[in-house]
Amino acid sequence: MSTYVLIPGFWLGGWAWGPVTEELSRRGHTVHPVTLAGMGERASEATPAVDLETHVDEVVELLSHDLHDVVLVGHSYAGLVITGAADRVPERIARLVYVDTGPLPDGMSQNDFDPPDQQAANAELVETYGDGWQLPPPPWADLAGAVPDVDDAAIEALTARSVAQPWATATQPARLTGAWEALPRLGILCSFTEEQARSMAAVVPAFRHMDGEQWRYAELPTWHWPMFSRPAELAEILDAAGR
Repeated sequence: MSTYVLIPGFWLGGWAWGPVTEELSRRGHTVHPVTLAGMGERASEATPAVDLETHVDEVVELLSHDLHDVVLVGHSYAGLVITGAADRVPERIARLVYVDTGPLPDGMSQNDFDPPDQQAANAELVETYGDGWQLPPPPWADLAGAVPDVDDAAIEALTARSVAQPWATATQPARLTGAWEALPRLGILCSFTEEQARSMAAVVPAFRHMDGEQWRYAELPTWHWPMFSRPAELAEILDAAGR
């Protein structure tokens, strides 16, 4: 059996991995769903100083507490977090798993990945509704409107439990030495395909780390948050990654 550390993306805490955690635990694995500083039940810890390095440091600290051969899983923004942590302590990691995300290059931030119009829209939200340092959660019901896999209970949970994201986590660039690059990686793709990922790696700088012999891919077509729409299938893919 394997040890999993599950890191959620923007606006979410470890609670978002609930059904996935239960299924992996039922299969005999050890699972650590993580709530990062300022998120979930730790929302009171949010300050303008909480940034990407804050979250990377927390994951490194967890891994350093006698965890070995870890399957380190990051969703969306947490792709930067797991890459940063693995770059610090690659000897603790058995495999990196990117859930509908990928490793951005050294010097690139989550905000840099977004197109200019989205960057401008997010900056306006931060200034108008986030006191200049937090990005409010999105309108979940609108995002899920065309997704048949997302039920009302998931939307209610997301609406009630998601919290504003400290904006410095999005604007601070990744700082990587390359020590993580030898690790095996699994990409679980929900909103794009393996063919797209590998082809973009050759021409789009942000995707340059998404091809090579270290990679294998699994496609799970749904919306960007598969832990809410297809948790059983997500857990099955993760289970296979740890065996």
